[in-house]
Amino acid sequence: MHDTDRDLLPEGLEDRLPQASAAASRVTRAALDCLDAHGYDRVLPPSIEFERSMASRMAGIQPRRMFRFVDPASLRTLALRSDITPQVGRIAATRLAAAPRPLRLCYAGQVVTIKGDGLDPTRERLQLGAELIGSDTVEAACEIVAMAIAALTAAGATNISADFTLPDLVDTLAAHALPLAPGVIDTVRRELDAKDAGALVASGGADYLPLLYASGPFDQAIARLAEFDAALAHDSLPSGPPSGPPCGPLVGLIAGLRAIAARVGGAARLTLDPSERHGFEYQSWFGFTLYAEGLRGSLGRGGTYAILGKDGAASEPATGFSLYPDPLIEQLGRAEPRRKALFLPLGHDAAVADRLRAEGWRTVAALSPTDDAALLGCSHALLGEKPAKL
Repeated sequence: MHDTDRDLLPEGLEDRLPQASAAASRVTRAALDCLDAHGYDRVLPPSIEFERSMASRMAGIQPRRMFRFVDPASLRTLALRSDITPQVGRIAATRLAAAPRPLRLCYAGQVVTIKGDGLDPTRERLQLGAELIGSDTVEAACEIVAMAIAALTAAGATNISADFTLPDLVDTLAAHALPLAPGVIDTVRRELDAKDAGALVASGGADYLPLLYASGPFDQAIARLAEFDAALAHDSLPSGPPSGPPCGPLVGLIAGLRAIAARVGGAARLTLDPSERHGFEYQSWFGFTLYAEGLRGSLGRGGTYAILGKDGAASEPATGFSLYPDPLIEQLGRAEPRRKALFLPLGHDAAVADRLRAEGWRTVAALSPTDDAALLGCSHALLGEKPAKL
């Protein structure tokens, strides 16, 4: 390595300078305050754990995304966390196993992955969120979605939109209404996710084509999904006079989505893509992704999932979300105003300075006679016992 390379950072990692750091602190504090106000207690798991613990707590976790190395003390493989959610699951299943349910926990911290996602090379991100453990009901989903939107709003995001999905939709339909061979299910999921109608038909999933068109603005998309469900119900009716309105296999899911949308109300624009699977590796019946105006990519996602028990014990239902607010922090950091500061000349009265700091002043003390208040970013200077504007 050349000496000129010694100050370079690895790809996907970057320093956060004062204005962006101030924005990051404010975003984190605002979001956590919002979660605390809803009764969520913060936990602080370590950044490094045994790989087995983090990789086995939830279905769909990808150990290959984690930095792994050998612990010289135990000679076991350690991993640098790439997702805090499994750690919260471990805490709930072990240290807080006897705590009353539903258990409400929140968190904030840095996560690191070996490789960035898609066109985004970022490998270290701030992750903050909340987990409602012991419930994956519609009511729990309503609380989580509304709270995620509220946390983003408190952090400074505007014109938020939420995209709903049904991660296990193919499994639900393949079980009875639209049977698929076990080896075909993954292919149908993939082609639906890719929105490739031709490949979907070729793979044997022609009956699933209507799902490609049940996406878009929520009201229109949920109506098309309901029409699809009604058609499935009609096809499954026995011969003879109907005994009542047809009830399709998705009627409960559709009712749940409508209830969650009603809870959100006008707090966010809503869309629906029922077959979206990317990013929902461990979610079960419901998932959602959050976006905000003027920001690239998503700001977070969440949904229902299961925390796997210890040594094969029964799993526990949960609902939660994770926010990745770095794009918001970048935007806010660029507009972050320079903070006002009070210059304290050499020989100033320390008691006066303490009083002014208690009143809310931010002070910068001179260390030499040549220190320049303006160059140091000060807006005021202490004259006697009172601040004077420069």
